[in-house]
Amino acid sequence: QVQLVESGGGLVQAGDSLRVSCAASGRTLNNYAMGWFRQAPGKEREFVAAVSWSGSSNYYADFAKGRFTISREYGKDTVNLRVDSLKPEDTARYYCVADPSFRAIIASDDIELWGQGTLVTVSS
Repeated sequence: QVQLVESGGGLVQAGDSLRVSCAASGRTLNNYAMGWFRQAPGKEREFVAAVSWSGSSNYYADFAKGRFTISREYGKDTVNLRVDSLKPEDTARYYCVADPSFRAIIASDDIELWGQGTLVTVSS
């Protein structure tokens, strides 16, 4: 059974940078795309970013363009998300996901694997 485990969340100040990471365990995720979603208190979960299996393609939600960077080493079952110039509205639980389809992650369409999430709190 595959598990996605996130790490790197915590309490940070507005303007800081933070990197959250995710690693898969249990079996190798051959040809799986990976990505990140987030859910802020009282709001619906939303797509943040996705990266292909090779790491050569990525896609960001409009709000994430410019401050968020998703990265992945080729063929590795780990994915990172760096957020720069953090804002209080970035406060959320950040979830790692994985699916054979890059498009499914972008479309939030029946994604196969989800982590438990890591909480990021940004103080003003």
